[in-house]
Amino acid sequence: MLLNSLTMVSKFQILVAFCFVWSSCNGPQSKNRDMPKDSKTSSEFRQGTYAYDHHFLSKFDSLIVLQNNNGQSRIIVSPKYQGKVFTSTAEGDEGRSFGWINYKAFTDSVNPHMNAYGGENRLWLGPEGGPYSLYFSKGSEMIFDNWKVPGPIDTEPWTVNSVDPGAVHLEKIGKLKNYNGASLQFRISRNISIMDSASMQQLVSGSITNDVHAVGYTTENTISNTGKNEWNERTGMPCIWILDMFPPSPETIIFIPFKKDSSNFRPLTTNYFGEIPPDRIQSRNGFVYFLADGKRRGKLGIAPSAAQRFAGSYDAKENILTIVAFSIDPQGKYLNQEWTTAKPPFSGDAVNAYNDGPLANGNQLGPFYEIESVAPAAFLKAGELSDPHEHSVLHFTGSKAGLDKIAMKVFGLSLDQIQNALK
Repeated sequence: MLLNSLTMVSKFQILVAFCFVWSSCNGPQSKNRDMPKDSKTSSEFRQGTYAYDHHFLSKFDSLIVLQNNNGQSRIIVSPKYQGKVFTSTAEGDEGRSFGWINYKAFTDSVNPHMNAYGGENRLWLGPEGGPYSLYFSKGSEMIFDNWKVPGPIDTEPWTVNSVDPGAVHLEKIGKLKNYNGASLQFRISRNISIMDSASMQQLVSGSITNDVHAVGYTTENTISNTGKNEWNERTGMPCIWILDMFPPSPETIIFIPFKKDSSNFRPLTTNYFGEIPPDRIQSRNGFVYFLADGKRRGKLGIAPSAAQRFAGSYDAKENILTIVAFSIDPQGKYLNQEWTTAKPPFSGDAVNAYNDGPLANGNQLGPFYEIESVAPAAFLKAGELSDPHEHSVLHFTGSKAGLDKIAMKVFGLSLDQIQNALK
């Protein structure tokens, strides 16, 4: 299993766990966000750094900070905000903050559709659309006015079950009704662990050199059926969906390997929000390249039979290489998440990438970009637990030669190939 190779937690790892406040982790949400006691941002924190984001987020939640054995690699986990990994750093307080955070959302009134706080790793449940949708009420038209992200994965706090050296375990117990009218009772379990230096080296086949700074973490995610009825094709069922949100740049390229053979007639879907223009996406030699500049909305998907266990992005402007690794089940049934009931419900993708951009009315949530992985549909009997869906994120920064070595080892691609793929 992927988890066994990714979660070798060193006994020297340090956990810095800020004290939990019961009311912020388990209390009810008010209509308006609680304003922080100190609304000023200290001038000693520079925006874009980990210290700035840690200072900002600590005003709203009792955070859990995991730190690995080198003392500089850290991640921020938030129980109040649905167990998100909000951000990470490879170079301590003054290092770059790798996650995208929507600062405005924390003081806005509750949005009836979605409360986009951001975060570089969050758990959602699918499907978003289709006959088993969890985002539309029974019989409603699948348009934005009727779309709503369910509270357990949007506004409700999660419970911390345990904190161990280098890891935290969270859960959420809930109940939702799907588009089919079926009531689904569930427990989501989420274990997040920071990777030590040896684990990161193992994942990238020992290619991290001394002139590269790195941070990585693994999430193991499961869902259980806590109701009395089986989840099947008659009732519908959920799936685990992991989404990573990162800041874009004009020079950021997402690159994802895929398998293409005669038995797979549809390895790629590129028209989720209209066809992506060819100057923004290209596929060649088993890779799809997608511009992540946050300037035009678009989404691509890779079918489970074509998906591989890695995806990545390279930001040439900021010199950041990001690698994402996840579980794939080529035999699993993946739910179609498009906003329609006209398509087969099990024709969905296993891997997705999204570039944010302005809507038709000119408004824009981000900008940000996303790399996403999806688990198969959870066909579960009453009391059953799903197989774990594992999703890991690693960021590398430092010398370009050092990053190039990692990209070549993991993907067989040079940074120049990635950087010039759309030129």
